[in-house]
Amino acid sequence: MKLLHQLNVAFTTLIIIVMSITAFILYSLILNMLIEDEKRQLEGRGELLIELLNEEDSPLKVNQLSQLLRDSEFRVLMFDRSKREILFSTLPPETAAAWASQYDDTLHEEDLWESQGQDFVVYDFAFTPQADGVILVLATPLRDLQAVQTMFAWRMIFVLFIGLLLAVAISHFMNRRLVTPLIRLKTELKKIEHRKFQELKPVKASGEIEEVEHSVRTMAAELENYIRTQKQFFQNASHELKTPLMSIQGYAEGIRDGVFEGEAADKGLSVMIKETERLKKIVNEMILLAKLDSDENVYHPENMDIDELIEQAKEGLYPLAREKGIELDYEQTVSYNLYVDPEKVMQALINIIANGIRHAESNVQINTRETADHIIIAIKDDGIGISEEILPQLFERFIKGKEGETGLGLAISRAIIERSGGKIVAQNNKDAKGTTFKILLPKPTIPHEH
Repeated sequence: MKLLHQLNVAFTTLIIIVMSITAFILYSLILNMLIEDEKRQLEGRGELLIELLNEEDSPLKVNQLSQLLRDSEFRVLMFDRSKREILFSTLPPETAAAWASQYDDTLHEEDLWESQGQDFVVYDFAFTPQADGVILVLATPLRDLQAVQTMFAWRMIFVLFIGLLLAVAISHFMNRRLVTPLIRLKTELKKIEHRKFQELKPVKASGEIEEVEHSVRTMAAELENYIRTQKQFFQNASHELKTPLMSIQGYAEGIRDGVFEGEAADKGLSVMIKETERLKKIVNEMILLAKLDSDENVYHPENMDIDELIEQAKEGLYPLAREKGIELDYEQTVSYNLYVDPEKVMQALINIIANGIRHAESNVQINTRETADHIIIAIKDDGIGISEEILPQLFERFIKGKEGETGLGLAISRAIIERSGGKIVAQNNKDAKGTTFKILLPKPTIPHEH
């Protein structure tokens, strides 16, 4: 069953249950209300009757009494309580005699009096102080009140039926407004399932459904980007792996077939070893990237002084900088303890600083500063900068600029920094030559001065 029908059935069932309980309670209470109201009316009639009986004889008194007693719905009994003698009655003789004889035993304490299988609502009292022992009883058949109760019940059923129809109609309208966005969202999810990202359309909704729709569209965009990146990765990976393999295969076949001999064979073996090392490096970096993306146990954070990591990275790259004639400057003013994996962060720093050394003309500057939430490590070189075409994709896999090696170093650096809870950005310097890489790492502790 569709969600729309399920909601309509559930809401309709709930309304029927609530209305049924309400109707049952009202039906039970209405009879008691009618009985109480009838007793008040009987009391009013009794007071009127007493006033007429206590007045002196007059034509008006006789006419009023006659009119009152001719009323078929007005049932009255007057009897002497001590003698149990009936003085006046508009009731059947059997009923009048039974009530007069049973009054002192049980009837005077009951709300409803019974006679010949029929119940009556009664009001009884001694109608004059001067006539002790004379009881006046006014009665109304209960079936008259039950007839009113039945008529009220039918009207109530009609009203409840109309209310149920209106409630169901409103429920259907509201459910359609609620479910229709979900149905459309389901259609958009089907498109995502079949990777038809270009066919996605916005879904008009509100509240939590709007938030879900926004999350779905964000997920679709990220999934599309991921699929595109993976395709590009496999294309680039196949190309990067194919090049050294072709070199190795070519020299190996040449040596095997005797094409390369002597010095040429030795050169071929050297190239094969070099390409094998390059191939090994690419494979190791690809494995590391895969682990950083999926393996939770590859990252082991601990408290570490970030300045100590920068100094170690600087010392490790000193031979490369000396070979390239690049000066490494690091101004150390404040020390920060960060909760990171020192080995992985060290590798990220080495990759980024080495990238700066390869592209710098004379100098690479490293400095640190703090904000309210982050420690920022800036690595600035004075090279020619990065092409604006490559800059947006700089941290993607196998994206290489001039002097690049495998195209995986910066991708590994980004994966490590993001795994550490931070982020990395690169931008060309506007007021000078070169590029600046900024690493933002979360600051868990208060820095301390040296």
